[in-house]
Amino acid sequence: MSKPVKNLITESFRRRFADLDGAVVIDIRGVASNNLNHLREDLNKNGIKVTVVNNNLARRAMADTPMQDISQFLQGPSTLVYGGESVVNVARQLVDLAKEIENLEFKGALMEGQLFGSDQITQLSKYPTRDEAQAQVVQIILSPGKNLAGQIVGPGRKIASIIKTIQEKLEKGETIIAVG
Repeated sequence: MSKPVKNLITESFRRRFADLDGAVVIDIRGVASNNLNHLREDLNKNGIKVTVVNNNLARRAMADTPMQDISQFLQGPSTLVYGGESVVNVARQLVDLAKEIENLEFKGALMEGQLFGSDQITQLSKYPTRDEAQAQVVQIILSPGKNLAGQIVGPGRKIASIIKTIQEKLEKGETIIAVG
């Protein structure tokens, strides 16, 4: 490959990976072409992109970026899978697809500066996404307020129930007997 072509490919990789802070690296060697098309199609539905990379050019493109640490997984045939809502979603999709697709191998992943080895991709897929984590935090923050509101309203409900029972008995003409 000539130097101008390498420079064009490197620049293309730079533009593609410029805004990324994480991705999953897989090896698709030995995956049947129909399965590979199925993989790309399923991932694309969720906004996830698949890029087969030249390792040296990808390393050069990712140098001095948040993605530079993922270059340690770029050995042998490598495919970068990225996009979607988060790296966790990418990992979830790939773990599900790996159950159906033979010879799909995980090499590693990078999420916000943290590296995950090939054996940790399944663990990564079980992490909450950013939206799920934010929802959990909001739920934790609101829970004490909800409990406090329940404690404040609870006695009032009991009194209202007693008053309603007394009213119903009086409307029916029954006598009310004082207890205590």
